[in-house]
Amino acid sequence: MKLETFFNKFDQFADAPDAVTKMRELVLQLAVQGKLVDQLSNEEPATKLLERIQKSKERLIKERAIRRQETEPIGDDIAPFCIPTSWVWTRLGEIGDWGSGSTPPRGNHDLYDGGITWLKSGELNDNQALAGSSETVTELALKTGSFRRNQPGDVLFAMYGATIGKVAILAEPAVTNQAVCGCTPFEGVSNRYLFNYLVSQRAAFHEASEGGAQPNLSKVKIVAFPVPLPPLAEQKRIVAKVDELMALCDGLEAQQGERETRHAALARASLARFADAPTPANLSFLFHPSYAIPPADLRKSILTLAVQGKLVPQDPNDEPALALLDQIAAQKASLAKAGKLRGSTSVAPMADEEAEFELPSNWCWVRFGEIMVNRDGERIPVSKEERDTKAKTYDYYGASGVIDKIDGYLFDKPLLLIGEDGANLINRATPIAFIARGKYWVNNHAHVLDGISEDFLQFIELHINAINLERYVTGSAQPKMNQAKMNSIPIALPPLAEQRRIVAKIEQLMALVDALETQLAASRTTGADLIEAVVAELTAGT
Repeated sequence: MKLETFFNKFDQFADAPDAVTKMRELVLQLAVQGKLVDQLSNEEPATKLLERIQKSKERLIKERAIRRQETEPIGDDIAPFCIPTSWVWTRLGEIGDWGSGSTPPRGNHDLYDGGITWLKSGELNDNQALAGSSETVTELALKTGSFRRNQPGDVLFAMYGATIGKVAILAEPAVTNQAVCGCTPFEGVSNRYLFNYLVSQRAAFHEASEGGAQPNLSKVKIVAFPVPLPPLAEQKRIVAKVDELMALCDGLEAQQGERETRHAALARASLARFADAPTPANLSFLFHPSYAIPPADLRKSILTLAVQGKLVPQDPNDEPALALLDQIAAQKASLAKAGKLRGSTSVAPMADEEAEFELPSNWCWVRFGEIMVNRDGERIPVSKEERDTKAKTYDYYGASGVIDKIDGYLFDKPLLLIGEDGANLINRATPIAFIARGKYWVNNHAHVLDGISEDFLQFIELHINAINLERYVTGSAQPKMNQAKMNSIPIALPPLAEQRRIVAKIEQLMALVDALETQLAASRTTGADLIEAVVAELTAGT
């Protein structure tokens, strides 16, 4: 496959993660391997060019215009990849004069705000005409400090931290701090070709860096880094071709952005249409093949509609929610009489203004504490050290689900667990409510709730997972939802029969969402595999 075909068939790769980024990387990879433009037999080979560069370098050293930068001769065994016979491998220190800058003492105000551009590594962003800086220094700073005076056309290279390998070409005179190395390419070396090569090797520069929290790449390593040198005329053709293909990438990126914006608008409209009329017939708008709605948005929308009474039709023959409420009250009274209801269950009655939306006629608003039986008093925390000494037989639950196993159990029936503390109360990375089944143990980081039936618990589980709990959470560094706050949560309570229909419909829809998510992942994987295969084909033989 030719590179042009690769671009023309972009739609086949568009679903691959970072498709355009990979295309840009491929263009640069082919460019520096001599596969982007043809070699011309009538052009002077790069060995002759390198000889002239070395003579020019020696002259500049003799004139004391630059300092000698010692580098080891490069052998064929060091070459990272094959290059055309008219090219030659050399080192970065052989094709340009390199030097870094410094930071004037911060306490001396006479050294700053002098109008001389002073660049730091974070200001390099692969810009080919970099001008201006967030801070400037004075002429006094340059006279008293150790600075390289970079000129327009010089190439800058970031050496420290997360910015390692970021580059720029200067559009004005400037100096830099110690985290940036500047290079004046010798005559016969295109600064644009050097720029493209440095960008193409960013991963290799990161790999060569040293240090932990603040990795760095020393000037010694930079000047010793191998670089393939083409004939000057070919350097210029490579730069022109790279510009042409990068412009195509810009266009594809814009098209992709427009498509994603259009699809996002269609997805929002589909969600809104389904929310207005959540009928089975309108499900097709949610699972449309041409504009996939993010699965997370779908799940959130489905749960929201479910707890608002908009997911399944109401049946006038259903026993109303008020009757269910009477049954729950009778159950709790019986438990209290038997001494099995621990702690206070009284909550303030719901006020009309607290109703968050209009309910179907056979639903009712209640508070969480009115309808749930709290069994927090039966929880027993066991330290990890102690658990490690015990047999791993039964599930041990915490705020986010099963976190370990233990040799005993506290509960032997389906119960609803709700995380009591932790960041998940706010970020909701995983469901905050979940049903535990079988024999299991629960620590003191999850509320334990019982109810009139398992079907009822399943509905309350999805209700809690559907709503925003931030107003019931205290603390920021250590978020917590205590029992009193949890008991005050308003619940839109449907008849028990409708609860069962809602849970069944959600299971059906969530299965569709799971299938959609799998399909989207497979599509992205296929696109990624396809683009990798094409890249391998285009770069074969390197």
